[in-house]
Amino acid sequence: MTRPDNPYANTQPGEEIHDMYAAKGWHPAPPATTRDRGIGPFKRLVLRGATVIDGTGAPPCGPFDIVIESGRITAMVPVGTPHLPIKPEGRPAGGDHEIDCSGRYVMPGLIDAHAHIRTTRYAMTGPIPPPTYAYKLWLAHGITTIRETGCFNGLGYTLQQKDASARYEIVAPNIMAYAYCPVTNDLVKTIHTSDQATAWVHEIKARGADGIKFIGAASPSIMRAALDAAGKEGLRSACHHAQMAVTRVNALKSARWGLTSSEHYYGLPEALYDDRVVQDFPADYNYNDEYFRFAAAGQSFLQAAKPGSAKWKETMNEFLELGLTFVPTFTIYNANRDVMRARRADWHQEYTWKSIWKYYQPQRGGHGSYWTQWSTRNEIEWKQHFQLWMQFVNEYKNLGGRVCTGSDSGFIFQIFGFSLIQELELLQEAGFHPLEAIRAATSHGAELLGIADETGSIDVGKRADILILDDNPLADFKLLYGTGALRFNDDTGKTQWRRALRWTIKSGMIFDVDELLQDVRDMVRESWNDGSDETPDAR
Repeated sequence: MTRPDNPYANTQPGEEIHDMYAAKGWHPAPPATTRDRGIGPFKRLVLRGATVIDGTGAPPCGPFDIVIESGRITAMVPVGTPHLPIKPEGRPAGGDHEIDCSGRYVMPGLIDAHAHIRTTRYAMTGPIPPPTYAYKLWLAHGITTIRETGCFNGLGYTLQQKDASARYEIVAPNIMAYAYCPVTNDLVKTIHTSDQATAWVHEIKARGADGIKFIGAASPSIMRAALDAAGKEGLRSACHHAQMAVTRVNALKSARWGLTSSEHYYGLPEALYDDRVVQDFPADYNYNDEYFRFAAAGQSFLQAAKPGSAKWKETMNEFLELGLTFVPTFTIYNANRDVMRARRADWHQEYTWKSIWKYYQPQRGGHGSYWTQWSTRNEIEWKQHFQLWMQFVNEYKNLGGRVCTGSDSGFIFQIFGFSLIQELELLQEAGFHPLEAIRAATSHGAELLGIADETGSIDVGKRADILILDDNPLADFKLLYGTGALRFNDDTGKTQWRRALRWTIKSGMIFDVDELLQDVRDMVRESWNDGSDETPDAR
């Protein structure tokens, strides 16, 4: 399958990028093996008197008693009228465990459709965090399912963690594993013909992969063959259309070939160009200089067809006809609009692991650490870029296109869990009603991943992936952050941190959010107590 001179000639399909990191001396942290939090799943669990936001876009409704048996929703019983006492007659019988949800809201667990169990790159800056660090942060923010887009720790590692999570053996969300396709990056390229691509797809399917992740398309015909094979195998696909390959394959071309979802925004403005093919790169541009890479990336939409133009409408309509899903991950680029704000976010002090924090600082050679000369002009261009990008995504949603939430946490000052909540805020900024933002993160995410029969909405027969909240999330997404939001209490005359999410139920197992967050704070504190002169105040 590979050239004789390729350093990964003996690599098992799905392990190519893991082996590239290993060759650099970067190894993933050991996988999670134990479960130290969570109760259940119970034979019969009853949630009493809840107001339900079901994830479909429907408005809140209640109160309901929700019956969960062996991890699945088996009944949703209306039990009264708001503002009136609930009458006992007609309520379902009790169970092994009950939660009083009177005055509380329930909604489906969130889906992070662009996530990474990152444990390797941070080896550049110190001891790396265990996967439990990310898992507990995800669950503490109501994320009950992630799509691992790339399996950078290796497909085998990811599949083992997926299985352990499904068996309730570890504290982790449900995991979908998308293997990194080694056709698109010269650093790990082991596929050089269409036949090799087809064989690789068959092999990762046999290993248990749920889908494929592409980064760019350095070999368009080979990518097309891989997408064709994936479609026949029932594997879904995602692509980060890297700038080095967008002149050969932009988001529209790959959608024509059957791509399931386009990640970030790369390849979208290029599909909208009407007076050029190549972006107007400066003469001294070098893609391997991360400052140039991301500074120029913020100019791409500014050179595209204008909103409402014939090219804009034509491109929009073809995407709609092809049924492509966009996973914009606004949050991972949000620091580009105001790096000082991102650097001083409320959660860094207690929730950012030391080597991750150090990795985020300006440096050469660290992906996403490109703040060597970030300027006012860069931020203004990125703000303008966001306005056009958000307008396209919002219009696409309004015309019936599917948009889903993803975070790409672990780079550019974005921390696991926190960044998906920020994505909800950014969708609202783009024009989404809060119910539409929640739909993007729940039922539409489940549709994208092909698991809508299992999760994504609160319906009888589905897996019990449910969040229980003390406050209405539609009123303020900031209350979903693990830190909560700083508010003023008129009764006490003092400020207080107010947080909505109380319990995360994943496949019927109940996790206390306070406990998860305390565990993470303890882990982070320990990461800074390494005997060095640096202190958490450095953040």
